[in-house]
Amino acid sequence: MTEISVESTSSPVRRSPAGKEEVCTLVKKAQARLVDVAPELHEFLLNGTLPPPEFPASAITCETVQVTMRDGVRLATDVYLPPVHRAPVLVSRGPIPRDVEAFGVTAALTAFARRGYAVVSQDCRGTGESEPADWDYLVHEREDGPDLIDWICEQEWYGGFIASCGGSYTGLTQWCMSANPAMSAIAPAVSGLGIAVNTVHLYMFVNSYARVVGNGADKVPVSLFDMERVFEQETLAGGYFNEPLQLPLPEWLVQEYPVVTGMHPAEARQWLWERYCGLSSARRAEFVRRARGVDHVTMTDMEAMSDIFGHRISHARHIMPHADPAEMCRLVTAPPLMLTAWYDWGVNDALATFRMLRREGRPEVADGARIIITPRAHNRPGYRLGTDEHPELVRPSNMLDQVGFLDHWFTSVRNGTTESWPRVTYYLMGANEWRTASDWPVPEATERAFYLGGEGVLSTSPPSAGAEPDVYAYDPEDPTPTVAGSFVSFHYTPGSGDVSEVQRRGDVLVYTTPPLDEDLDVVGPLVMVLYAGSSAVDTDFNVRLSDVWPDGRAFHVQSGMLRARYRTDDGAPELLDPGKIYRLEVDMWATAMRFRAGHRLRVDISSADFPRFDRNTNLGGEPGAPVVATQTIYRDRDHPSHLVVPVVDTSATEE
Repeated sequence: MTEISVESTSSPVRRSPAGKEEVCTLVKKAQARLVDVAPELHEFLLNGTLPPPEFPASAITCETVQVTMRDGVRLATDVYLPPVHRAPVLVSRGPIPRDVEAFGVTAALTAFARRGYAVVSQDCRGTGESEPADWDYLVHEREDGPDLIDWICEQEWYGGFIASCGGSYTGLTQWCMSANPAMSAIAPAVSGLGIAVNTVHLYMFVNSYARVVGNGADKVPVSLFDMERVFEQETLAGGYFNEPLQLPLPEWLVQEYPVVTGMHPAEARQWLWERYCGLSSARRAEFVRRARGVDHVTMTDMEAMSDIFGHRISHARHIMPHADPAEMCRLVTAPPLMLTAWYDWGVNDALATFRMLRREGRPEVADGARIIITPRAHNRPGYRLGTDEHPELVRPSNMLDQVGFLDHWFTSVRNGTTESWPRVTYYLMGANEWRTASDWPVPEATERAFYLGGEGVLSTSPPSAGAEPDVYAYDPEDPTPTVAGSFVSFHYTPGSGDVSEVQRRGDVLVYTTPPLDEDLDVVGPLVMVLYAGSSAVDTDFNVRLSDVWPDGRAFHVQSGMLRARYRTDDGAPELLDPGKIYRLEVDMWATAMRFRAGHRLRVDISSADFPRFDRNTNLGGEPGAPVVATQTIYRDRDHPSHLVVPVVDTSATEE
């Protein structure tokens, strides 16, 4: 064994569980300040405060062991032990090597061990020091996670309580571990179960990640932080979308499952997904390799599996695949504390997963589920306005910063006091304060419509008859660029950037309200109802909401994109009839933003957000060079294009 000497700072925090009368109030109270209803949690989130350690760093030992999975593959695993006979256990499983310090993982795990946890940190199969020599993205976690939990339960230091933490891929692995009934609590950050549906393909970051992360002879020896810069020219030269409306199934698949030959394409894809979900991890890995013609599975391959299963199966669904999303949620046996961020690339899926767990999960999971929505992006600051007065906006994004409130959560689960936690805790940007809600979406929110009008006006008044439509041209060879937004990148800057320069492009339509007379708090899902037509048989529509300050700067709030072929409720692909007017609903995900008095709301409409998403060639699957599409946006009485926002009244909580 080797001794751990990583030091971490700490400050004392009062630990007093709420009384029973207070407990019921905290979960049910709506639209309250977090500091008023859960001051201890507020302190953790505001300042990253750590509870005092029980043991010095010198008392913590660490041993690396090889844990054997059900198929004999051995996974490298670090075990940190405090000087006690039995202890509650904390688990972290991920593809980034265990000793990488960039995310503060080792320091965080040591901090947990100093506070009395036996900590288990494992390299996922095919990553770091774990076997085999190649990594198959996602497919093995459904079995490997529960296998590790079984191994923990056999150890002499196991104290009867197992929790987990970590974000991104390490967040995804927790959902798999939660299918083992021995799990007590999970805290998956910036991850979900693939419940949400995206109609366009993730592009930026994905292609670089596939080339760099994990083991394999074809991996490029470039750091995670440099990979996008290294592959930037390659990225910007690609990303053209031109899939046929219905791709024929691979011949090997038809031969293996001949029953699909007599099915409607949508029925065949659903049947294949159900068969795939029932396969072992090894057979699912083989399935994807054959489908993609590759030797091992990467993130890019999973993103492209919509060719087989349809676009409604996101790549995150492969982490714990199930034919019925509701049944998948019922596999989760441990109450989750979900952590997401307004500018994370998966905030829509995290919120959709939370909603389905609340609706379909096991009673103890549905009742115990909590979610915290921060102002951050996936791995960097997100909302960056007011950082001088609110340093929490730019605190380091690493696991060490989360130790305080995670320990608070695990202690609450162990003590049976999770009802003292608000159901939903979110950061209200613009007001720059932590708020709570009784559920998500916020039950008290009321919908308000803002209509597109003439001369670039956005108004609460419905349009008149006879208003002329607005027109712009979308050129796939010069796509509207990604500037700010909800994405993951070490190269591009996510979050609340100023997008006013992009809004001056000729391929962007802009609509702005007059200055607000009073503050407007928008909290919840955003939807754009768009009446539109195109000269193309297939194209995309991207809609963004921004906060326009009195000096003219426009800061990105949230956006969403719809691929027109997937416009129907059932998701069946269908080409456009050029020149026809369609009613489209663009899911713009969600936000919590205070638009201050004197500020203005702005909607801009374009047809690309590249390279965040792939770019549509406008060809509908026909061969040839990309073509320019003429896009027409209607805004008359019969075609009232409008933005729908949820408005909450927080005045009752203002001092």
